[in-house]
Amino acid sequence: MRNLFAFISGALFGAGLFISGMTDTAKVQGWLDVFGDWDPTLAFVMGGGILPMAVAWLLTKGRRPALGGEFPTPPAPKIGRNLVVGSVLFGMGWGLAGLCPGPSLASLSYGGFGHWLFVVAMLAGMMAAVPLRARLAEPAEA
Repeated sequence: MRNLFAFISGALFGAGLFISGMTDTAKVQGWLDVFGDWDPTLAFVMGGGILPMAVAWLLTKGRRPALGGEFPTPPAPKIGRNLVVGSVLFGMGWGLAGLCPGPSLASLSYGGFGHWLFVVAMLAGMMAAVPLRARLAEPAEA
């Protein structure tokens, strides 16, 4: 039953990405081009994701998921090195390619070498992140 709900949720998420234009690299880069040909429509996409999630966090207090397990705890509002470096890398990838992880997977169905190259590079970065983070956390040798 959990897999069925996961499949339905993923399908709805993918459909939302497609309908909102998040898989269209030109639309995303138009959102980021504030001083050029700016396209403000993705603000509605962000609001459509942020507002329901804020309500969802409020509704999970004191409840358990219907399909078992636990709701994740909200992230700590702490700004640290990992958050800043991760945000910069995410923003650079999003601005240069016009894709982020979810839409990049959804856009693989379009074909084209660029989408596949982006996903391969993204996966390589995800695999390199864990050992790199451990290495950066080690104290410097004198």
